[in-house]
Amino acid sequence: MPAIAPPATATPMSASSSRDSSLDSRQNSAHGTRDADGARTRLAVFIDVQNIYYTTRDTFGRQFDYRRLWAELERLGSIQHAYAYAIDRGDPKQQQFQQRLREIGFEVKLKPFIQRGDGSAKGDWDVGITIDVMEAAPEVDEIILASGDGDFALLLDHVATRHAITTRVYGVEALTALALMKSAHHFREVDESLLMR
Repeated sequence: MPAIAPPATATPMSASSSRDSSLDSRQNSAHGTRDADGARTRLAVFIDVQNIYYTTRDTFGRQFDYRRLWAELERLGSIQHAYAYAIDRGDPKQQQFQQRLREIGFEVKLKPFIQRGDGSAKGDWDVGITIDVMEAAPEVDEIILASGDGDFALLLDHVATRHAITTRVYGVEALTALALMKSAHHFREVDESLLMR
């Protein structure tokens, strides 16, 4: 799993769409996004670590930089919740990586890697991420999901409609499901600015 590099300046986000005019009152400032009353936007962040690891590795041959991501998120608003979902294989290097995520500010959630008798493996966090997103949505202004998994498209549609919040997806564009990109108010392409040097 990837190592962590020192923080650096990241490229500003690009918005792909805006689906709710009531959300347009948020304005960007040097200190992050603010609501009309001047309060910083409350963020909940959910990282599908396995998906981000493999999509960045397969596309760029490089590793994702979580410190750069964290610095970018802090410019967007106030991080209320930040979860990183990973698989526990008992590997010392992975455990070191997970500890560095904790040091950055993420709460790391682990699920054991299960090898079935037929040789197939089980270890995805889709249900866990869905539950946590739905529980956090009433408490924040924006849900941020780092994943390319199209199964989350319905989830983002649901929480955006039910709670009138903004949704944002981070992903490698070529390996992110079109349905997921369309479901989010904003899509932030993972590019050079979010990769290890």
